[in-house]
Amino acid sequence: MSKVKVSIIGGAGYGSAEILRHLLVRDDVEVLRVSSKDYIGEPVSKVHRALVGYDDLILQDISPKECAEGADIVFLAMPHIITAKVAMELFDLDVKIIDLSGDFRLENLNDYLNDYAPEHPCSDRLGTFTYGMPELNEDKIKQAKHVASPGCFATGIAMGLLPLADADLLKNVNVRNVSMTGSSGSGVKPQAGTHHALRVNNLKAYKTLHHQHRSEIIQTLKHAGGENIALDFVPVSAPLVRGILAVSQMDLPEGHSADSIQKIYQDYYADHKLVTVMPVGVSPEVVAVAGTARVEIGITVREDEETGVKTLCCTSAIDNLIKGGAGQAIQSFNLMTGKPMHFGLDAPGMWP
Repeated sequence: MSKVKVSIIGGAGYGSAEILRHLLVRDDVEVLRVSSKDYIGEPVSKVHRALVGYDDLILQDISPKECAEGADIVFLAMPHIITAKVAMELFDLDVKIIDLSGDFRLENLNDYLNDYAPEHPCSDRLGTFTYGMPELNEDKIKQAKHVASPGCFATGIAMGLLPLADADLLKNVNVRNVSMTGSSGSGVKPQAGTHHALRVNNLKAYKTLHHQHRSEIIQTLKHAGGENIALDFVPVSAPLVRGILAVSQMDLPEGHSADSIQKIYQDYYADHKLVTVMPVGVSPEVVAVAGTARVEIGITVREDEETGVKTLCCTSAIDNLIKGGAGQAIQSFNLMTGKPMHFGLDAPGMWP
């Protein structure tokens, strides 16, 4: 069997751990190298303890070009700004790139400057990467050389709203969203706001109405068919390690009911094996998708008896590190290498 050769640049974080966990067990993949600026010379099994037994794969401090040599696809798993500078060294090579950072997701430079950094190292490349959400861009990803994998909140929220955008129901609307996320979304390095003692018994809103994924979500929904979308997004730090629960509310246009909306969702996701549309009124739960690339989506509709106004609530649950990160990148990897998007990702989760 001919194996797809893979290298990872930025090997010490949680995203890399998930990429390795899923790819090292596959017979059709060979992981060539993992580069890092941390834990140099250590086996990946010492850095990511779930990878015990893979002691021959060592974290190396090598240049991007050295890491990419001989690879078919390179995963970039580093923070923004750093990633763009690394990517610049790879653009001229005959190698495909899947980037997990936010450096190439946005098409508009002003959005990037407002959301991420005061400058972009290669702003001319914005809009040249294919956005790696397979439920939206499956055919484009198959042909892509460079893929920007979506952010975790952007995935959780957009997955819950894509069917509405596709059905022309996200035009001139205000979507109100509250999303709760696990601590692993803050990365491997501890910070005051993610310290266990402050988080384990706590709920805390942060970056209220100004989170960096807001522009990405609106851009994604516009590409799916939405127009003139207002998004009020409140992220909440939750006392769990993995998972995002995204709760979106909006006024429902006349002529629609819970049953008609349910059919829109079922039709849109009918061919997506990893997406489950729950029965009307049944809420998704993080525990059901944690540790998997699966998505649960549920809708509820309420009509106010006095005003007749109908409110639609859409709730979606994902694992932020897998569907919201490395697992979605692997979905793109699968499509880019001729596999079904769910290949190697369709194992059931743990319960409870």
